[in-house]
Amino acid sequence: MEFSRDQFLEEGYVILRQVIPPQELDGLRRAYERLVERQRVIWARERGPDDPPGGAWETNAQPRLNLGLLAGQIDAQTVDAVEIWLHENTQGVSSRLLGVDDAAVTEMMLMCNPVRDHETGGHRGWHRDFYPPHTAPLQGYADDIIENGPRYVQWNLPLYDDDVLWVVPGSHARLNTAEENAAMNDDARTPVPGAVQTHLAAGDGVAYILPLLHWGSRYNAKMRRTIHGGFSEYTTHKDLPYLEHLSPASQESFHRWNGRSRQKFEQTEAALRAAIDGNGTAFKAALGRLHPGRGEKGGLLSTIFLSKSAKRIHHLKSPEFDSLPEQERLWAESIHPMTLQWGRPLADRFSRQEAGALWARFKFVDDLLQADEDQWTPGFQGEETRYYFDRIPADLSVEAFLATL
Repeated sequence: MEFSRDQFLEEGYVILRQVIPPQELDGLRRAYERLVERQRVIWARERGPDDPPGGAWETNAQPRLNLGLLAGQIDAQTVDAVEIWLHENTQGVSSRLLGVDDAAVTEMMLMCNPVRDHETGGHRGWHRDFYPPHTAPLQGYADDIIENGPRYVQWNLPLYDDDVLWVVPGSHARLNTAEENAAMNDDARTPVPGAVQTHLAAGDGVAYILPLLHWGSRYNAKMRRTIHGGFSEYTTHKDLPYLEHLSPASQESFHRWNGRSRQKFEQTEAALRAAIDGNGTAFKAALGRLHPGRGEKGGLLSTIFLSKSAKRIHHLKSPEFDSLPEQERLWAESIHPMTLQWGRPLADRFSRQEAGALWARFKFVDDLLQADEDQWTPGFQGEETRYYFDRIPADLSVEAFLATL
């Protein structure tokens, strides 16, 4: 497919036509609809006592399937729902957009229409797909993207015509403008200045760089089946129980991606252990192995990600873990390789004493990323927090962290 990567990097998104070859569209629709039907049976079975008969299918503003959680439902009739993620028009294009040889699929989902209109636009308005207390301030992402290019590309790939998604071109590499903040503070569920609506025909696709400012528009009962997910250099560990149904080339790709991810897992541990040991030389070397070729800004973003990993490990090894707020427990358990978060599998590599020492090393970074009082910036996920949403403090750098080791 033809496109301008330079334009993609500048605007933060690209619309591509007929990503799904027209002759494959009907078969892909059938595969995904089978998955929807099977999932609806599960949702009905799992409904709460006060829920309607269909459970989440009837109550959710955007019923969503996660193929990673549907392992038992991927078979010869539905395997095309996975295979589309390995097509040259998705995986191949994503590799070119990211500037890597072999992009790995991370998440594979399907967004569906609700059974009735949700005029408030669902669960959120304009937003960027991250929450700084769990990742990094926006400046960390923007500086890294400008210096090194994106680490992740996300896709919407509709099986039926879809104009739900709006984007703000260029917002992936800068902070909010005063006009955008004023508009979102006034009404976060209407177009902001400069916003563009993506009009996608069935089979088209839009690929975009997080943290692009975007809005899911209004969720209504119009038929919607939009494939959603993304690519990075590595993926989550997968048991792959449906591997036998994939083509030999796709099987090899998943094995290769998982092998690379296991290596990244080991490299993350090595960086954290270098910090525990107070070995700045070893830490810098480990940082270089984690993200080869990324410059100073990329190294700082990775260091911030590692500080979040240290905090998660500290929580998971704490005897008070079960008394933490539910959201904090879920966050600590979650796996998100793009930000070097490996959940409990990584925490299990450290003793409670090591986890305490690790957190003591990285608390310097965590403290600098917080203000004295709660704050809020429009256009983000989550709630008010002491963590900075926008800027990285001027006195936070990799060298400043190394000086504390």
